[in-house]
Amino acid sequence: MIFQLSFQIEKSNTVEHRALLEKCAATALSSKLVSHQKGFFSKMVVDAVLLLDDLLPLNMIGIKKVNGGALEDSILVDGVSFKKTFSYAGFEMQPKKYNNPKIALLNIELELKAERDNAEVRVKSVSEYQKIVDAEWNILYEKLDLIHKSGVQVVLSKLPIGDVATQYFADRDMFCAGRVPEEDLKRTMKACGGSVMSTAHDLTDSVLGRCEYFEEKQIGGERFNIFTGCPNAKTCTFILRGGAEQFLEETERSLHDAIMIVRRTIKNDSVVAVYFGFFDIRGGAIEMELSRALRDYSRSIAGKEQLLIGAIAKALEVIPRQLCDNCWF
Repeated sequence: MIFQLSFQIEKSNTVEHRALLEKCAATALSSKLVSHQKGFFSKMVVDAVLLLDDLLPLNMIGIKKVNGGALEDSILVDGVSFKKTFSYAGFEMQPKKYNNPKIALLNIELELKAERDNAEVRVKSVSEYQKIVDAEWNILYEKLDLIHKSGVQVVLSKLPIGDVATQYFADRDMFCAGRVPEEDLKRTMKACGGSVMSTAHDLTDSVLGRCEYFEEKQIGGERFNIFTGCPNAKTCTFILRGGAEQFLEETERSLHDAIMIVRRTIKNDSVVAVYFGFFDIRGGAIEMELSRALRDYSRSIAGKEQLLIGAIAKALEVIPRQLCDNCWF
């Protein structure tokens, strides 16, 4: 019965296929707060999903939010993008653009660590104390030298990168970012290649990532690190603009719904739709159409089975009835 309500998707004609995808995305956005901008966002959602590979992995679509500006100021980045992390003095001297950079993805601290509470080191002379201090500096500089000798231009770490390391990299025309969120670090690894290393040793070309272009760019009141031309996996990032934080969060949820609809439409060869003089797939329309068809079918069956089918038809009406209650109808 549900197959009778569906129609085949014509994928050979790319123009018609894209138009259908945009209609599906726009329908998903029609009941949301961004309904007035559904034409703008539906095209952006379709572009984002079509940028992915054949598996359409949802985790390769990032959504970042920037307060300020209008919704129409939102952009779609063909690559990985995340907000600039906390940085120390000397960061301003680092280059902010690279062509074909090598990227080191780390999970190590690059700063001098304070001793834990109640830690105790007993020394018998000033020279022994100086050896301890020198050892701490040598450990840090050994890591920094190994990273520099590997030939990388961009250093990303899940853990902090301190002021000494920041100035060290700035003096050598290298870019660094510490405290990168794990989700963004993993997405960068999948898109640019390489591996997240827990040591500064063995930073060979096989564990380094690459991209065609990297830049740090000002978007609204925030700065973003942007990687484009990623060779390993296709990825993209929404950068949403808007007013209140709650409004941006609702916009993110709305885009997630539209993305899921477009993904399912691409993965399947048919779409279930109900026609009311024009192309329309509204909330509860399919359930009501199935309920009507089941009631018509139940009239052709005698006995208790008719009551059973009628009960199923009535149960399908619960969803549209609840939607009506939510909308105060």
